Amino acid sequence: MPSLLLPRAAIASVWLYQGLWLKLLSRAPRHQKIVGAVPFLSSSQARQTLLALGFLECFLAAWVLSGFRAREAALIEALVLGCMNAAGLLWARNLIPDPVAMLLQNFAFVVLAWIAGSYAAH
Repeated sequence: MPSLLLPRAAIASVWLYQGLWLKLLSRAPRHQKIVGAVPFLSSSQARQTLLALGFLECFLAAWVLSGFRAREAALIEALVLGCMNAAGLLWARNLIPDPVAMLLQNFAFVVLAWIAGSYAAH
């Protein structure tokens, strides 16, 4: 069986980039606008939500890289991405430059996560 370190590192790097760079270090004002578009969040709650998402994504990066309970990690990754995509399309579709590309890229990402999670379980 091939080593799963490379696919796990690829998956983790995406989570780390999205969480640390784009959300925690605020390198993507578009993400702030998207979370700010959620109608029941105040401005300060939107900022706190964005930070929480950033920490969650960093946690997912570490979890995936560890290889611990990889199948469960893949499930959580799929759920997190599904919820974030659904919320973005529901409340901020006009702020997402290419919704179809977002969905296709995230589908490919989740497939990679499922493959890595499935092989790790064997």
